[in-house]
Amino acid sequence: MKRENDKLKDQYRTNERIRVQEVRLVGDNVDPGVYPIAKALRIAEDQELDLVEISPNVVPPICRITDFQKFLYQQKKRQKEQKAKSVKIVVKEIRFGPQTDDHDYNFKLKHAKGFLEEGAKVKAYVFFKGRSILFKEQGEVLLLRFANDLEDYGKVEQLPVLEGKRMIIMLSPKKTSAAKPVVKKVVTPPSRPILKAPVKKVEPKEQGEETTNEEIKSEE
Repeated sequence: MKRENDKLKDQYRTNERIRVQEVRLVGDNVDPGVYPIAKALRIAEDQELDLVEISPNVVPPICRITDFQKFLYQQKKRQKEQKAKSVKIVVKEIRFGPQTDDHDYNFKLKHAKGFLEEGAKVKAYVFFKGRSILFKEQGEVLLLRFANDLEDYGKVEQLPVLEGKRMIIMLSPKKTSAAKPVVKKVVTPPSRPILKAPVKKVEPKEQGEETTNEEIKSEE
């Protein structure tokens, strides 16, 4: 850890180690522009900060007035982030013989599926020992069968090719695209109007006449 810090620290010249006549200052805490080195050092001293050379290969070199330790911490953090974003390509090797039996073949096929699902490349090869090079056509058939059995997991990056005593095929994992959510459309039937039964009015009887229950029912 200390060696890494020292290595990063040695990449930048600061303060009196910057031996040029003038520098270009950048940053929010100064007026950007070209300054004589003596004035730039004085500005840094007034702010109780360091004059850090960030671009030495231009004329004049570009400097920033900042806390050097804080600057190193930010640079180290940025390097870690860039390293985390970088994709590491892992290549797994699987070896066959020209006369591999089914049990051994299926065992290695299972491992290859796992490697491809994890995002690794698979380098499968048939090793020809001694006079077994006479069976190179058999080895090619084996590798093509291997690629065909893995077509749902990987794609052929390199067809079988003979390199010395090895016939090699290279497979890379298939990119899995995120499944799109299926949106079900719900169709609601049109609402039916509510029908109200007509209300019949009961005509009043003339004075002296009685209204019986039977008459009301018949009028309804």
